[in-house]
Amino acid sequence: MAGRVRVEKGDGLGWIVFDHLERRNAITNDMWRAIPGAARELDADPEVRVVLLRGAGETAFVSGADISEFEQLRSGESSRSYDDDNAHAFLALSNIRKPVIAMIHGFCVGGGCALSLTADLRYCADDAVFAIPAARLGLGYATGGLETLARVVGLPSAKEIFFTARRFDAKNALRLGLVNELLPKAELEPYVRKVAAQIASNAPLTLRSAKLSFREIALPPAERDRAALEQAIAACYASDDYAEGVRAFLEKRSPQFRGS
Repeated sequence: MAGRVRVEKGDGLGWIVFDHLERRNAITNDMWRAIPGAARELDADPEVRVVLLRGAGETAFVSGADISEFEQLRSGESSRSYDDDNAHAFLALSNIRKPVIAMIHGFCVGGGCALSLTADLRYCADDAVFAIPAARLGLGYATGGLETLARVVGLPSAKEIFFTARRFDAKNALRLGLVNELLPKAELEPYVRKVAAQIASNAPLTLRSAKLSFREIALPPAERDRAALEQAIAACYASDDYAEGVRAFLEKRSPQFRGS
């Protein structure tokens, strides 16, 4: 198999699964091109409340881009097309309006680490290994990728990760801020499913509004879309879910949100 990106759905959750087992889930160019469609499908599905990213099997989240394609696809003029496919994949994941969780085990290296950084929350198993080895390959690394890394972990940690190009185990990944929490491997998926279910039970419009706000406050004040923020917040107050939330609180019961 040449690798594929699978979409799975159930119980309000939508999964994007990076499946290339024989190469530790390394991402081929065809897989990069498939990611935007998977992201749009799950973002558009009203039954999906939370999107999760994971690698197939037990060895890796994603071990990076498939380097066997680099000589053909990432050299000379062809490199621009390849880099565009990368950029479209990262942008599509970053633009998902719902909460996104990365569930990380094993290798999370290079492009895999970059993919994990598009998620809002990252949880990893104790066997996880992180690295961005671009400096060992001589790659020109996109400024947007470094900006995302610095925004997640802070500038000093971003420099340590990138300049050393070394591998960091799960404990150091937690120290650096690459992940929110570290768990024993056997507990990772049950824990992530529990967190995702808790998020999925909350009001979708409120979560969407908050995600938009988090995205906008990362921008300089002059560049923020204040009209879009105000509209998103107003939509929450005008929704049936807001009325349901208030009623449920007064009636001392769990709310049943519908996203409208």
